[in-house]
Amino acid sequence: MKRSPDLKTERKIVYQILRGDEAALTSFYKKYHPSLYTYISKKINTKEDIEEILQDSLLATIEALRDFSFKCSLFTFVCSIANHKIIDFYRRKKIQKIVFSKFEGFEPLLSTIFGPEEILDEEILKQRIKQTFRKLTPTYQVILKLKYVYGYSVEEIAEKLSITFKSAESQLFRARKAFASYYAYGE
Repeated sequence: MKRSPDLKTERKIVYQILRGDEAALTSFYKKYHPSLYTYISKKINTKEDIEEILQDSLLATIEALRDFSFKCSLFTFVCSIANHKIIDFYRRKKIQKIVFSKFEGFEPLLSTIFGPEEILDEEILKQRIKQTFRKLTPTYQVILKLKYVYGYSVEEIAEKLSITFKSAESQLFRARKAFASYYAYGE
């Protein structure tokens, strides 16, 4: 059976990346960044959010390449990871509205919209998120509040904390990862 040139190229790029070849990683990024940006922008409105999901998707793809079985194209694999990141984005937005609502009359409003089961689910979710949040280090709590409560961009967070953009981006990534870990495993 003859393999398609695209499959051979994709296999080569994946194996090179897994071996730590930076040139292959750069090639991968240059090849998929524009198409993935377009793909995500059809589902997300703000440029900052698109870029954040794009970077998270590419990073998650690199981490998942060991499990890639070539049953689909590499771009399809990347897009499926991006879909999960997009779902996570909207889930965080929902959680943000529930937990960090600044409206005093939020609870009575919920009771008129939702039935008893939904209110209980919302309350359980709120409590679990608050418990998870308390498990984080103070630094992670601050950076997550700046991002998700106050809506600061990574650039604004860096300025507010007097750190570099890259450091703010890195801390935010680690804080989200810690939150996700505590939330998922109750650690």
